[in-house]
This record gives sequence, C-alpha cells and structure tokens, in this order.
Amino acid sequence: MPLALGAHMSAAGGVDLAITRAAALSMESCQLFTKNANQWNAKPLDPAVVERFQIQKESAGVANLVAHDSYLINVGSPDDANWEKSRNALLIELERCDLLGVPYLVSHPGAHMQSGEEAAIARVAEAINRINDARPGGETSLLIETTAGQGTTLGRTFEEIACIIDKVEDKDRIGVCLDTCHIFVAGYDIRDAETYEATTSAFDEVIGLSWLKVIHLNDAKKGLGSRVDRHTHIGEGELGLEPFRLLMNDPRFDGIPGVLETPKGDDDTEDARNLATLRGLIGLTAVPEREPELVAE
Repeated sequence: MPLALGAHMSAAGGVDLAITRAAALSMESCQLFTKNANQWNAKPLDPAVVERFQIQKESAGVANLVAHDSYLINVGSPDDANWEKSRNALLIELERCDLLGVPYLVSHPGAHMQSGEEAAIARVAEAINRINDARPGGETSLLIETTAGQGTTLGRTFEEIACIIDKVEDKDRIGVCLDTCHIFVAGYDIRDAETYEATTSAFDEVIGLSWLKVIHLNDAKKGLGSRVDRHTHIGEGELGLEPFRLLMNDPRFDGIPGVLETPKGDDDTEDARNLATLRGLIGLTAVPEREPELVAE
C-alpha cells in the first residue's frame, strides 16, 4: 500500500476532535497539536478529553497518529535559561503524547543562534538524553524534522540530523520526519526521477531509511536552495506533481504516514483537494500534461 495519507488537523474544542475531522475526510493519518503551539504554558489534559480521544482513536479508523511540538522550543539554544525552558516544554509535550497514546512527536531540532552547528547538536542530544532519562517508561518517539535552514536553524542537512541521532543514547525512542518542502528549499532536489533517487539514496546513506517514520507532504512556494519555508498546495509550487507521484508509488515508503501541512481556509476543502490530488497519483507512470490555457483574443 502507498503512503498512509492524512493532514495536520485542528484540535480546537479538544484533541479528540482532530481525529473526528480527519475521519470525515477518510484520512489514514492525522497530525495534531496537543496544546497551543504558540504558547509555552499548557493546561493539563482533561481526563474526559483523554477518554474521548482514546475512544475516537479506536473507532474512527484513523490508524496513524502524529503530534507536533511547539514552535517556541529550541533545545539547541546556547542560552541556559532558554535551553532549560525548552527542554522542560519538550518533556511535557512527550508526556502528553504518552498519556494520549500518540506514538510520534515531530520536533524541529532548534537553532544554534551563532553558537555553531557542533555546539548546538551537542545541546540537542543532551536535552533528548535528559528527557528520556526523566521518562524511562515513555513510549512516544521523538522525530527530528528536516528543516528549510532559515537563519541558524539546525536540520538543513542530512548530516546534521545523523549527528544528533549518533549522540542520542536511547535510539529506540528517536526517528526522523522528512518534509518535502523543507528538503527542497534546503538544497535537495526531488523534481524528477533522477534527482529524487539521488536525494533518497543520500538520505539512506547518511541517516538510513529505517529512521524515517513520517513524511510531511508540502509543495514549496520558493525555489531550490532558497531556505525559505513557505508551503503551498500539492502541484502548485516549485516542486510540481512529479516528486509526489514518485513518493506515492515508492514501495520503500509503503504505510508510512504522509501528512499534509498545506494552507487551510475556513473549512477542510483544501485538504480534501490535496488528498484527492495525491490519491490520483497512485499507479501513474507519468504526470499527465496540463491542458493548455485558453487565451482570450
């Protein structure tokens, strides 16, 4: 079977409703925030909400659940106070996922803020090791996400992610999330069969495909190597349809959650359209040529 498709869904009104919204679009996967991603603090999860979440998880048919952590967290920070605050926040995020039974938490590795990649990588790994020590029975795995490389952000290269993994002691609770937009604007081309295979092979050689647990499916508004993280709808950006056709028909990724993080409107129409586009690529040996646009005389 191809990628298990889904999207990042709103948890407004309760985390259980994210699964309900995913099920309404026949998704196989669902990504959600377990708290407000733009705030440090989080109210403890209501036991009634946790119970509803467990019921929905069993009954809705959305088999693959993924959470994403707060954008404020930076466990690569050289500032001790910010690093400690970020480490504690990441620990809480993982504990919330453990409570809900969400197997994966996607996290950006952070930014070095002029301290340098080597120092920041050591900080990230130390934070993960201390967090894992604090939750010895935790079952949620932390997935390091590939990033666009804006500013001093870590995770732009496969080598940086491999270095973090190498320094993590408990490797059974770590993995990788690959973002199609991020790797492209970071400089990894995937727009045709040749470049797609070269990038996939590079990932396998440097990190290892066995570490890949989730793929974020996003087209890119900006060009190759621009390091500008701007997502757009599938087939409507600089990537086009071909890399998504290749992904949807690549048996190496069968069953892996493929999660949309494309722009949303007031309802789920855009998600439905992007899912239909991706599903329509399954089994295709080539991307259909677009109909020529009619020009008014």
